[in-house]
Amino acid sequence: MEIVTNRKAFRDFEISEKLEAGISLLGTEVKSIRQGRVDLLGAFARVEKKEVFLYDATIQVYEQASHETHDPKRRRKLLLHKSEIERLLVHTQHQGRALPALRLYWKHGRVKVEIGLGKGKHAADRRHDLKKKAVDREVQREAARFAGRR
Repeated sequence: MEIVTNRKAFRDFEISEKLEAGISLLGTEVKSIRQGRVDLLGAFARVEKKEVFLYDATIQVYEQASHETHDPKRRRKLLLHKSEIERLLVHTQHQGRALPALRLYWKHGRVKVEIGLGKGKHAADRRHDLKKKAVDREVQREAARFAGRR
């Protein structure tokens, strides 16, 4: 079940591969996520010392928490296999790829984050995508109109 999607990541990056990762959370963070108080806008992952961390994912403070609350913007450890981490390290350091957070979802009662391995798009690339979308929309419209005539 999907919690939140980072639609801006698909606009700003050309995603070549997607990875599923577990995420290390505090109890108040999970409760806040259940209430839907989470935002992935601008969230990204970074490999540091053979570990992967998620940055800039905002999980709002849980209102009913007693005295222990969490920092909404704290970095959170992502849980990946060693081989996946090493592959991500190669792609990010040597090939200059980015790791934007694409979506957050529930899987078997646990919160998972989907990160993408992507290359940043330039303004011209984004314009090209918009033109392609418009053409595809027009083709669909014409096909529907043509199908309605028969």
